[in-house]
Amino acid sequence: MDADWLRPEGLPPQVGAAMTTRLGGAAGQPRHGMNMSAAVGDDAVAVARNRQAFAQAIGARPVFLQQVHGTRVVRLGADDAAPLAVMHAADASLSTEPGVACAVLAADCLPVLFAAPKGRAVAAAHAGWRGLAGGVVEASLRALCEAAQCEPAEVRAWLGACIGPRQFEVGADVLQAFGADPGQPDPLRFAPRGGGHRGKWLANLPQLARDRLRHAGVHAISGGAWCTFEEASRFFSYRRDGSTGRMAAAVWIRR
Repeated sequence: MDADWLRPEGLPPQVGAAMTTRLGGAAGQPRHGMNMSAAVGDDAVAVARNRQAFAQAIGARPVFLQQVHGTRVVRLGADDAAPLAVMHAADASLSTEPGVACAVLAADCLPVLFAAPKGRAVAAAHAGWRGLAGGVVEASLRALCEAAQCEPAEVRAWLGACIGPRQFEVGADVLQAFGADPGQPDPLRFAPRGGGHRGKWLANLPQLARDRLRHAGVHAISGGAWCTFEEASRFFSYRRDGSTGRMAAAVWIRR
């Protein structure tokens, strides 16, 4: 596994997890390095090589989704990891089968990885602000707990790299989506901007995710300490660069 990748801690030993960075990548893809998405203008063959290298490094078959900033959760099996499998339109997935990696793509949105006790099930969610406000984290947790026959308090969650609280500028619509009053926002979650940025706030996406996880009953939460926008040499960021690649975050049950 690449030394620069993020390696989630605190998950059960039966579970593997990783998040790529922008470093490395297939030869012939100088623009976006270790880009994992075929939808951002890079050479499709190079992206396929990156995905193959990722699969070989983690020792599991990653299943990617057609992400739509929603809350749908799909359950994955071995058939979904086949080369010609149909891509699901969803923003979260879960699996109870060893060797099938639940994977999400991100370049500012927050990946959230889940693991049930003893690796009985795993899940991955793509949580931009729309999906997070809509309940993608809670939907993923419910599906995981049902599949693993466990309680939320037994689940471990890890937050990947996303745009950080010093860079994620949002408008009043985002505050309202989370039930916050633009007139009296909590500065830990939405810090008001002054000067020429009046009517704008800086949102703390990892904190909003922690809030929702804790409210849903999850206590073991780690990660969420990296800013994709600020660490330009390490991470892709759509807000910073516009046309850019995507990282992959995945979680799987070890064989």
